[in-house]
Amino acid sequence: MNTTKWILDPAHSELNFRVKHLMITNVKGEFKRFQAEITGNDFESSKITAVVDTDSLSTNDEKRDAHLRSADFFDVPNHNQITFEGKKVTKTGENTYKLTGILNIRGIPKEVTLDVEFGGINKDPWGNEKAGFSFTGKINRKDWGLNWNAALETGGVLVGDDVTIGGEVQFVKQVVSQAA
Repeated sequence: MNTTKWILDPAHSELNFRVKHLMITNVKGEFKRFQAEITGNDFESSKITAVVDTDSLSTNDEKRDAHLRSADFFDVPNHNQITFEGKKVTKTGENTYKLTGILNIRGIPKEVTLDVEFGGINKDPWGNEKAGFSFTGKINRKDWGLNWNAALETGGVLVGDDVTIGGEVQFVKQVVSQAA
């Protein structure tokens, strides 16, 4: 039986996050280097994996980025990757799904569920078949040991606990191979 593999097209994909700052606004950031793969003939039963290079994070502020890479947050010298392994895809609408999987940050694996919208499949001008997805989810950063914070003089904290993660990802279909 043939198996299809879809590989991330990094030029047409983004992975971002946002978190409350000073309890009044959101600070946004992104990971500039990541890989993802979907293996299977049907997205609902496919193997879905992703690997994120934690050193590639950017919030457009060098001092903040250095702090996020430190042991207070991602501890990049000791944990240079975030991984995700999809475990279950549940169809919730015509083009919408819930993707449940294991998100591993700082060596701590925790189950998360993401809302996914399937954008469709189309061919680019060079004949490559592409599939597009959008996803969003919310995690509590403290579940992965990202505990650093500072109390504010007026009450509250500097950094919110809830982090919204999301992305726009495009995959290119690879040569169909013969499964053993």
